[in-house]
This record gives sequence, structure tokens and C-alpha cells, in this order.
Amino acid sequence: MTTLDPEQVKRWRLILGAASEERLQQAVGDAAGQALLDGEGALMDDALAAIYDGTSGASGSDSGSSNTGPARSRTAGLGASSPKLAKWLGDVRSFFPPDIVSVIQADAVERKGLTQLLFEPELLSQVKPDIGMVATLLTLKGQIPERTKETARKLVREVVDDIVKRLAQDLTRAVTGALNRRQHSPLPSSTGLDWTTTIRKNLKHYDAERKLLIPEKVYFFDRARRSKEWTVILDIDQSGSMANSVIYASIAGSIFASLPSLDTHVVAFDTEVVDLSEQCADDPVDMLFGIQLGGGTDINKSITYCESFITEPRKTIFLLISDLYEGGNRTEMIRRLRDMHESGVKTICLLALADDGVPSYDEDVAKKLAQFGIPCFGCSPDKLPELIEGALKGVDLQRLAERTGT
Repeated sequence: MTTLDPEQVKRWRLILGAASEERLQQAVGDAAGQALLDGEGALMDDALAAIYDGTSGASGSDSGSSNTGPARSRTAGLGASSPKLAKWLGDVRSFFPPDIVSVIQADAVERKGLTQLLFEPELLSQVKPDIGMVATLLTLKGQIPERTKETARKLVREVVDDIVKRLAQDLTRAVTGALNRRQHSPLPSSTGLDWTTTIRKNLKHYDAERKLLIPEKVYFFDRARRSKEWTVILDIDQSGSMANSVIYASIAGSIFASLPSLDTHVVAFDTEVVDLSEQCADDPVDMLFGIQLGGGTDINKSITYCESFITEPRKTIFLLISDLYEGGNRTEMIRRLRDMHESGVKTICLLALADDGVPSYDEDVAKKLAQFGIPCFGCSPDKLPELIEGALKGVDLQRLAERTGT
């Protein structure tokens, strides 16, 4: 007989819920029917039961149920009570690591409809800020009461600041590095040393006896940035399935807008087109609150609008962030993208710009675009700098997709 580890049994009890209590007691040979969980374990169980126990509901009974008995039936709900919700939030944040807290919070809203988390300032201030919660806030922003809006903005700003901190340095380095490796500067910089040019132009100074190259002049790349050297257009699908991608793409657009070497345009669309370029340059939080997640999709209409920004095709990057489910003229959309690509525009379709992989997308459209040389792939935010740098340097887009795609 294999001896069961009591800690493992407790973990399974937490995972499987109250319905498993009796079976697990039998498995460990507990004839007395003593509860498997007590103390902190019981509190963790109640916190999970409020969201995941099939017997509980959003308006269930009080969570302080008894911890004794052979098959403790949990009916822990969160109800409409703010104190109860506040205690639940505190318990969740105390007992679980941050990544799990994010999942539980999201499930609280999706599975139980607990929008009270977002509508009361005291409760919202206790919510762990993460991109999923920001997406939920933006989806429900029209319903958020006035008294909660400032707290909501603070939560969004905290997430935005974290993402900017995560991406800004690498994106800036990628852009400036790609654009400045064409000119040389008299200013020395170890990171900007052009080894190829330095060696080539000093070969005549090679000392054969000592087998040393003694350079007469050392060449460095110019770190100065020329104004509006490239145009970058982000065309962002606002459909609900693209929520995380919308947030990451919008913030990336605000970082591009801060770089004087880029002429940046950020456009969001459903069945209508919204130009967010001004807000993008000012405050990414304002820009995000200008986005309306959900609704229909007219990709062709947005591409038509974006075409007006293209003045030098070979100095333009067009990023379509979309799952390619077209509610408008699909044939025309594909033709426009093909024409854009053939004119010399670096045309890329990101099926997702998110940490959690590629969502459902229109595979037929993606295959047709790929046949024209337009790569369609998912990309994590951390890979975006490499993608942009490669596009600016003229790297083959299909190879770039293979290297940076998910």
C-alpha cells in the first residue's frame, strides 16, 4: 500500500472542492470523518469556493461556515456585501501568489459577474492591477460610476507604467540602433564602435611582424537621431477577443510616438475608425480610455484610412493587430494589404500582441496574406523590439516572423 502524503491530500482537497471531502477522507483512512482542512487551509478553501464551487452563487450565504463534519457543504458566496467582498479580496491576496490572484480576480468578474469589484472605490483599490483587469475595466468603462473613475484611472496608470518600464528601453534602443547604423560620428562610444569599417579602412596599417592591426582612425556609429525618418502605423482591432493586444499595442504606440525619428500613427477600429495619434503622444492612459472594446469589425475601412499616412512606402511600417475576422469587404481588405506590401511598405499582421499566445483567427485570410509575403503571426510584447528593429534594417519579413513569432 502506498502511503498518501497528507499535504498532497490537502492540495487535492483545495483543487477538487467540497464534493471530494468524503472520498479523500476514505482514501486516507479517516474513519472519524475529521475535516481535511482547518485554519488557513479552510480560509483558502472558502476564498476559492466563492468563485469555483458549483454549489455557491454570487448571492450565496455567509462564508463563515462550519469547518467540521464529514462533508462540509460550501455555499460561500460573495453576495452584494462590500465588507464580504473586501474580506475576500484580502484573503485571496494573502494566500495566493500574484499570478494566481490575477486569474482568480478575472474569474470573479467573468464567472460570478462580480462587477462590484470595479464599481466601488474601496474595493477597486484592493484589486491587484494587471492587464486582464485593465481590459475588463475598459470593457465596462461606460458603466463605472463617477465616484470610482479616479480609482480606475490609478489602477490603469499603474499597469501602463509597468508596461512602459518593461518595453520602453528596449524599443527605443531597437529603433535608434537600427536607424543610426548608417552614419558615422567622431564621438567615441564603445557601444557604437563600427568594427567592420574600422578594420577595412585600416588594413594598410597592419603590422605583419607583430601580427597587429594598428588603426590610424577608429569609426563609430552616429547616435544622433534624425527627425521623422520612418513612419510607423499601428492599426488596432478593438474586438473583445483582442483586449490584451489592444492594450499592449496602444502603449507600444505611445512609446514610438515619443521617438523623434518616427512619425507615429495609432488607429483603433471596430465598424468605425478612431485616430488616437494625438492622445497617444500625450498620455497613454487617456488613449486607452478612448478605446471601446467589443463591437463589429471593418478592417478594410481602417486600412483605407491608414493609407493616407503613407507618403514614402519604403520608409513605412504598417502593423495590423487583428485576428483577421472581417465583417466588411474581405476581398477588398486582402487586395489593399497586398497592394500596400507590393508598394514597399513593411506590412505585418500581428494576430496577437500578448503574453498568452495566439487567439482564434481567420486562417484562410492569414494563409492568403502569407502567400503574398505578408507574415501573420502572434508576437509577445518582449519580442516586439526585435521585430521592429528587423523591419527597420530590412530583414526578410518571413524570416523575421519565424524568429519572433509565437
